[in-house]
Amino acid sequence: MTLLNSRSYWQATRGNRPHVCRGWKLVIFLQLTLNGLAVGCIYGLVALGFVLIYKATELVNFAQGDLLMLGAFVCYMSVVWWGLDYWLGFLIAVVAVGAFGALLDRVVLRQVIGQPQFAVVMLTIGLGAMFRTFASVTWGSEIYTLPTPFGGVWTVGGVTLSHQYLSIVFGTLVLCGVLYAFFNHTRIGVAMQATSQNQLAAYYMGIPVKLIFSLIWAISAGVAAAAGILLAPVTLIDINMGLAVALKAFAAAVLGGFGSIPGALIGGIIIGLIELYAGATLPEGFKDTAPYIVLLLMLIVRPQGLFGSLARKKV
Repeated sequence: MTLLNSRSYWQATRGNRPHVCRGWKLVIFLQLTLNGLAVGCIYGLVALGFVLIYKATELVNFAQGDLLMLGAFVCYMSVVWWGLDYWLGFLIAVVAVGAFGALLDRVVLRQVIGQPQFAVVMLTIGLGAMFRTFASVTWGSEIYTLPTPFGGVWTVGGVTLSHQYLSIVFGTLVLCGVLYAFFNHTRIGVAMQATSQNQLAAYYMGIPVKLIFSLIWAISAGVAAAAGILLAPVTLIDINMGLAVALKAFAAAVLGGFGSIPGALIGGIIIGLIELYAGATLPEGFKDTAPYIVLLLMLIVRPQGLFGSLARKKV
């Protein structure tokens, strides 16, 4: 059931008999919740990339959505052009974009550490435009479809469980589990946590801070690529697919508390649910603006976000 059909069914049930209307509304609510969870997981993964880089380097990477787009295109090229298996194409895309993220830190971003935030923001925005231009020259400006093994659906109690949406939720859970184990049970992961908390102290303890920065950029880019591949069958692939996702993901990171890894994921899910609920129940146009309205209210009530801590400086 698509979002458009969900909205039509929701409107069609208004004015019907109470028990029928309540039944359809429950089905539509469950359908929107499932779809919202899937979309929110994508926002959460991209927001996770924002948070990882910010915690370690205090830089905000506004090219994160374009790394998502590059991951989708590389997987498409591997599967469709080269005829590789989907899972092998998935792995190639994640590794390639992750390596590109590390190279990006080493060659470009490392040179602007310590510069004003405005300069860093403008640099990453410019990098995103360059990535889109590169994608347009390399793959063209057409819209592409990525073949996946998740083409089926299940129907439970009138609710359509699309394998594509379920794969997004399951893939997000797997990625989060792997990242949790990596950060908490490996020496490199613990070193990354130490670097994000205090770079100077980590350097004095013998941690190669510059190498850790590159690894964090690689992980962030790889997670964005995985999010792009998971999202590709739902929204299709084009050079602008990462723009709207990056804006919603940034809002999710702020909502959850910029700097909080669990907050990024939960903030993404909240944004995804609000977006789909608003699109089905509110007048036209509120679908895209409702998440930002909620974000503004959150900033007024709790500026540090749901899981963030309010930092104060003494002058």
